[in-house]
Amino acid sequence: MGYPEGLKLRMVERMIGPNAVSPDRLARESGISKTALWKWRKQALEGPFPPAHAGEAGMAKKKPQQWSAQEKLRVILEAAATSEEELGALLRREGVREAELELWKHEMLEGLEGSAAHKRASRQRAGQDQKRIRELERELARKERALSEAAALLLLPKKSPPDMGGRGRRHSVEERAMIVALVDEAVVGGARFEAACATIKIAARTLQRWREAHDGLGADGRCGPSKAPRNKLKPEERAKIMTTLNSAPYRNLAPPQIVPQLADRGEYLCSESTMYRLLREAKQLEHRGRQQPATRRKPPEKCATAPNQLWCWDISYLPTKVRGQFYYLYMVEDVFSRKIVGWSVEAEERMERSAALLERCYHDENIGAGELILHSDNGGPMRGATMLSTMQRLGVVASFSRPAVSNDNPFAESLFRTVKYCPAYPNKGFASMEAAQRWFERFVAWYNNEHLHSGIGFITPASRHEGRDGDILARRQEVYEQARLRNPERWSGATRSWKRVDSVRLNQD
Repeated sequence: MGYPEGLKLRMVERMIGPNAVSPDRLARESGISKTALWKWRKQALEGPFPPAHAGEAGMAKKKPQQWSAQEKLRVILEAAATSEEELGALLRREGVREAELELWKHEMLEGLEGSAAHKRASRQRAGQDQKRIRELERELARKERALSEAAALLLLPKKSPPDMGGRGRRHSVEERAMIVALVDEAVVGGARFEAACATIKIAARTLQRWREAHDGLGADGRCGPSKAPRNKLKPEERAKIMTTLNSAPYRNLAPPQIVPQLADRGEYLCSESTMYRLLREAKQLEHRGRQQPATRRKPPEKCATAPNQLWCWDISYLPTKVRGQFYYLYMVEDVFSRKIVGWSVEAEERMERSAALLERCYHDENIGAGELILHSDNGGPMRGATMLSTMQRLGVVASFSRPAVSNDNPFAESLFRTVKYCPAYPNKGFASMEAAQRWFERFVAWYNNEHLHSGIGFITPASRHEGRDGDILARRQEVYEQARLRNPERWSGATRSWKRVDSVRLNQD
């Protein structure tokens, strides 16, 4: 059985570097043979790893965020010596955006402006701190490994069905493939191979035997039973049990009440679970009683066909220069146009701030009572009395996600991802609330007026909010049709569709 290239890379990274683990120890932890690990380590030390024939997956380049200072400086110098016409080609070739390039320039200028005295003092302190840093790094690496293993082992029982292990248990081909995939995922997440197997209650040697099988993860080779179990109920016993369950004294009772009453009379027919199984087979387990049966409720679907019909909003953390201290980003988005209709950066999370933001957005968009639905999750600022009373006074219909289900508010979550993965986003945190407000003011202007949103046909949110998206898409379609008429041999079918997205649905069925 071949190992995935991603797994090989992770194993090589653990065997090479300052915190390298020996192949013998790694073999005991991961369950991979020592021969394979020594071979991968040798290939990595002799040349690029994985080799060229491993495909594109093994030759992934580092992201610009992972570049060293020398690599960033090289790109800055090349960009400075490049004309404006050739700059775009350089940025695409290096996989860098212009905002990232400007951010690197700014950081390097700040570094050059440092005083010489500060540098000398830093060099003196560096020698004293190196020993302490190494000790802390070793301790941190140990704790990170322990934390990664704990997290991976906590997720493993949640992803696997119950009762997957047990001595002598038979597993189908599908179950074997699922167990191997779950254990591999836990190992990649930082868990030891033996610990992952123990958590899922499968012997480590069993998984190794499955992997070493000549027919892959072949089915269990043991033959099935040739006769029924000796303790199986006889037909007359099944008939007696069903007759008793449906008799006048017991037909209105549940099995947990029937069993003790039979015991008081000195009778034993079967266990409660057997009664439930027989009733289920006979299709006699319908819900009875005035109380409602347990149901899984899905929030009703909501559809927006024009701006200012359906909004969503949420609050997200913003890191600061001080570890453990955060600002809070309040953001309101129109679901139909994806336009940010309102935002605010605050020092605390309070329902009074969210109510004030809603009222400001409501009046800015000139919305009437009963025209707007506002969707959010179940946080305190969303369901607080001040927020709910403000919505009732404005005539805004409230809509909430199911408890602990983030998927019910996907548009707000997607917008926050766009914010925090923006190339110009300050990964080291904001220096002050004023700096955060200035940055988001620029971001909102770019997002609403320049960003071509893929979910609405690559139209800017402001254009769609103002109703200009139909004309823009029609002109694009005309350009493609004219290009097809000029060179029909370049198209084997229809041209790209620039059809307008007429409706957007939240919690679609």
